[in-house]
Amino acid sequence: MTYRSLSLWHDLLTESLEPREVSQNRNFDILILGAGYTGLWTALYLLKEKPNLKVAILEKEIAGFGASGRNGGWCSALFPWSAELIAKRYGFEHAVAVRSEMVQTVTEIERVTQELAIDCDFQRSGTFNLIRSKAQQQRAKTDLEQSKKFAVDKLQQVERDKAPLATGTLSAVFDPACASIQPAKLARGLANKVVQMGAELFEQTQVLDFGPSFVKTNRGEFKADYVIDAMEGYRSQLPRRKRDFLPLYSLMIATEPIDEGVLDDLRLTKGITFADYRNLIIYGQRTADNRIAFGGRGAPYHFGSTVRPEYEQVDKIHRFLEFELKALFPKLKDVRITHRWGGALAVSRDWLPTVKLDSVTKIGQAGGYVGDGVGTSNLAGRIMTDLILGRKTSLTSLCFVNHTSPKWEVEPLRFIAARGAMFAARVADQIEQFTGRNSLISKLIGILTGKR
Repeated sequence: MTYRSLSLWHDLLTESLEPREVSQNRNFDILILGAGYTGLWTALYLLKEKPNLKVAILEKEIAGFGASGRNGGWCSALFPWSAELIAKRYGFEHAVAVRSEMVQTVTEIERVTQELAIDCDFQRSGTFNLIRSKAQQQRAKTDLEQSKKFAVDKLQQVERDKAPLATGTLSAVFDPACASIQPAKLARGLANKVVQMGAELFEQTQVLDFGPSFVKTNRGEFKADYVIDAMEGYRSQLPRRKRDFLPLYSLMIATEPIDEGVLDDLRLTKGITFADYRNLIIYGQRTADNRIAFGGRGAPYHFGSTVRPEYEQVDKIHRFLEFELKALFPKLKDVRITHRWGGALAVSRDWLPTVKLDSVTKIGQAGGYVGDGVGTSNLAGRIMTDLILGRKTSLTSLCFVNHTSPKWEVEPLRFIAARGAMFAARVADQIEQFTGRNSLISKLIGILTGKR
């Protein structure tokens, strides 16, 4: 496999992507499954606290192979559940606590990457959520009202002439708690640091099964006191675990480098990220080398929760993304698209992430970030560290800690539900574009996806 072809982000890396040599060690204190952000942050914080711990990370491909190396590069305070829903289910104080930790996490990632000299193109420029219809105005109003009610997020409504110069923009909501990053640089930088700190990283080591104190792989069986499942969307490929998380594909494109003056004229300032309030999510950023990296949902779910390389290239969706980007910014109509890629993220049945550790089996699990994993995975790594070390902290008291989501339905019900939800989001956007009002479908989507 040519790892540089995975995404723009991998293509821009200058380091070798050859898998590291591995030792013959098979006994550890802690085994972490998956060398994505969750596993790497967990290893980092554990070794900072307890440098003598014997930590190993097992990865089927290379560190940063999955969504951690391929995402849209938003280091944000976004969380799958809204503050309003958290308050409804767990209480006002819990909602404030989650929102406070998510906002603080952006600062924490900035602090740690600077401290460890991890160059990941971190640019804290904030994000603009564009308002481009009356229906989107209503959703923006809800966000602004929640911002005031819970008094954590510093959302600001900005006039059209202060927002990115996208077609149809009426105004926008600006959130300062967001930075753009080069995600593969962050993942690879973390991997290099944890190895320097003493962790062993077993790349091209496929997890076949695991249980209390053991992990079976293509390199034989490993033993440890703690086994931490940080496989995110890929855990659905293990026996008996297909219904835990739904692997949902998000696809991306990237332009060639664009003249700075053109981007400045479009009010796409350095490091800015942007989206709008449609139902079928889109997201973009201005990269450090002046490209636009632009992505969105819409790729189909595949029967049986299968994850395959060919699902990352869907010509219809990539053409749709190019059309949407150039419809937003017509000045970019002649700009060449140089990269097309995708990857699988994980969705829990109730849309709520989890970080949990069984005190008896000593098996832990973190994931289900629904695309908000750059920030949430860092918080998860800190929580998992506290759980493993047996500490009761403000982090371990967060409402999603030791939460267990219901399992997804058996097939073909899972297939029907996932495909139906994606179709419904497209239809809702079309209805709202025509009527200018929130559709009943969009309200149902909000309930199903943790926004209401």
